[in-house]
Amino acid sequence: MSKAGDVVLGGLFEIHFFSVFSDLSFTSEPQQPTCHGFDVAGFRQAQTMAFAIDEINRKSDLLPNVTLGYSLFDNCLKLGIGFRAALSLASGQEEQIILDETCEGSPPVLGIVGDSSSTRSIAISSVLGLYRVPMVSYYATCSCLSDRQKFPSFFRTIPSDAFQVQAMIQILKHFGWRWTGLLVSDDDYGLHAARSFQSDLSLSGGGCLAYLEVLPWGDDPSELRRIVEVMKKSTARVVIVFAHESHMIDLIEEVVNQNVTGLQWMASEAWTAASVMQTPRLMPYLGGTLGIAIRRGEIPGLRDFLLQIRPDLHHNNSYGNNMINQFWEHTFQCRFAPPPAGWVEAGGALCTGQENLETVGMELLDLSNLRPDYNVYKAVYALAYALDDMLQCEPGRGPFRGQSCAALQRLEPWQLVYYLEKINFTTPFGDEVSFDENGDALPIYDVMNWLWLPDGRTKVQNVGEVKRSASKAEELTLDEHKIFWNFESKEPPQSVCSESCPPGTRMARKKSQPECCFDCIPCSEGKISNKTDSMECISCPEDFWSSPQRDHCVPKKTEFLSYHEPLGICLTTASLLGTFICVVVLGIFYCHRSTPMVRANNSELSFQLLVSLKLCFLCSLLFIGRPRLWTCQLRHAAFGISFVLCVSCILVKTMVVLAVFKASKPGGGANLKWFGAVQQRGTVLALTCVQAAICTAWLVSSSPSPHKNTYYHNDMIVYECVVGSTIGFAVLLGYIGLLAFLSFLLAFLARNLPDNFNEAKLITFSMLIFCAVWVAFVPAYISSPGNLADAVEVFAILASSFGLLVALFGPKCYIILLRPERNTKKAIMGRAIES
Repeated sequence: MSKAGDVVLGGLFEIHFFSVFSDLSFTSEPQQPTCHGFDVAGFRQAQTMAFAIDEINRKSDLLPNVTLGYSLFDNCLKLGIGFRAALSLASGQEEQIILDETCEGSPPVLGIVGDSSSTRSIAISSVLGLYRVPMVSYYATCSCLSDRQKFPSFFRTIPSDAFQVQAMIQILKHFGWRWTGLLVSDDDYGLHAARSFQSDLSLSGGGCLAYLEVLPWGDDPSELRRIVEVMKKSTARVVIVFAHESHMIDLIEEVVNQNVTGLQWMASEAWTAASVMQTPRLMPYLGGTLGIAIRRGEIPGLRDFLLQIRPDLHHNNSYGNNMINQFWEHTFQCRFAPPPAGWVEAGGALCTGQENLETVGMELLDLSNLRPDYNVYKAVYALAYALDDMLQCEPGRGPFRGQSCAALQRLEPWQLVYYLEKINFTTPFGDEVSFDENGDALPIYDVMNWLWLPDGRTKVQNVGEVKRSASKAEELTLDEHKIFWNFESKEPPQSVCSESCPPGTRMARKKSQPECCFDCIPCSEGKISNKTDSMECISCPEDFWSSPQRDHCVPKKTEFLSYHEPLGICLTTASLLGTFICVVVLGIFYCHRSTPMVRANNSELSFQLLVSLKLCFLCSLLFIGRPRLWTCQLRHAAFGISFVLCVSCILVKTMVVLAVFKASKPGGGANLKWFGAVQQRGTVLALTCVQAAICTAWLVSSSPSPHKNTYYHNDMIVYECVVGSTIGFAVLLGYIGLLAFLSFLLAFLARNLPDNFNEAKLITFSMLIFCAVWVAFVPAYISSPGNLADAVEVFAILASSFGLLVALFGPKCYIILLRPERNTKKAIMGRAIES
């Protein structure tokens, strides 16, 4: 079928199913094979190309002043016939076609639309590519045709099989189907799809296959029975099938025999629209099938164009070149005159050419599902837009040698390839058309769903699309509320080998099983996973710990001797109570400072001792609360200096007691000159300054500092003060211990002195308590973790302070307040005489 034009485009279509003669003879007079079995769908595709060219010729904004023509050939589904037709188109040696009375033949074509088969496209394009003749296929899907080294001038408007696999994987990921079965046909189509699917599924992380089975050719009931048994036993609820319609018919029959229901089928484009399986008998098994289909489009004006088809009454050879006449005879079951012998006698009708297509041409006029036809339409327009861009080239700014442009009179096919690679236009249906570096158009598929209506009828409806954008990312769009799910729940099924691991757990793959089969192991303490299906648990930052659910990190609990906890409250209360008692005793002594009891016991040292005890009580407060740098540095210095001041007063008191006793003996008065008030103050000050020097050296060399300790509890931060220098801390304690031991020793030696002079017994007892507390403190402090160490130290400070306060000042306050009759010089001297 042809039409003259300034530029001619070729086309290869499947107009007939069979050919009687398939052997080619490359003699000077090749024989024309006879084709039969008319294919209305292929004829409509050829007419779609004719319509597209006619529409372009009528446009003023596309190829103005240029008329496109066409030369269309039937490949009869044979490689040899299609190959010879393509070579004839490219070389201009095709058999002459009479156009009118004055013009014969047609110019060589500049581009070919076709072929529909991958096998034929591979063979044809491998030759045409040598001459850079552009070939735009509308139905060849083999991904091998994307190889630009082998097929430099091949283009196509249908996605390759590689994208169909990607589209399937996108649907699987959308519904979370990670455990699927795969069935493929035993041919290049199925086996190549299986390899691509396994590879892409692994790379995308979209799941894994429960099984992979190859459907047998021909009648093999035992193998089909085995395959269905595998499907039946598998936990995978989703089955993907890359196979032809013929394979599926045998498989589904076995599925029905074994009554295998509850499966979600996914169909490749090869059987998505197979009407033979869309029957009420099979819908309980196949209802709800999701399938990939070639993009459906709409071509305005095509129906009117098809209705204008009329046979050529002057050239009515049914098996010649006039395919319109053949279509007419096929559609109306008539023959043009002269009919074949015996046709009229057998009751056959004669064609008049006036038959009405609208009455019987339903297959031709059913434009509700234009898919390959739409690809033909896009292919023609791609060539037209490339030609239009080429002819708009400005001389001196062209892309060819010397910045030249192509001329219509000297047009070469390879020049068209350059522009074809750069076209970009949008169809009236809204689809963008352009080619990538491999000659593939921006891929797009429709997602179809097999709907089982309540009245028993079936319908295949469009529920979405999958396309690849210019950024090379697959975009899946689904209208989920339209999808029919053939399950009681009317919801998408779950198809996983193992349930997803929730946050707080990690995946542990089961041995000898696919990666989709795993156990969920809870994260260990201190680690979390905040995503579903985490492969690893991550450790929390240093100051954080895992939540009980192990799904997020929470700040670690902090522990220190706080004012808000019971222990801290008790110790604070005891410290303030001791301070208050010291103030009260100091007030009592001050109010009774002129009484013999106060004066007889060295009132100035007593006042100094009470003040130092008050400081001892108050310094314990520095050990309570969150440690900070200044509290860590001050607590031990204040503790050390306060206690040295206290013990120094006691030591001097003891020494004064001994000196007074010796002065009372004949010749001992000279001893008192060394223990006057100034000497007493100087001794206390000197002893205290030694401790101050020790603290200063300690703070300067290796100062105590706050520390976050996580050694005791992993989920808790224990705030503590590290002493910095253990030697410095030991010297501080050792100096206090030395003074306390000297005080105890001197007091012990003076324990039997007369009562009026003898405060040594009280000092001995108080020092015994003091030493006992601090001797016990050392092992308790070392073995106590965290804030308990601070509590032990505070307890030791308070216990020793209370011991000194009660032992030294308790009896005196008792006499002053409750036994005032004994607080007289006579009473005191009386006790001395009695003794």
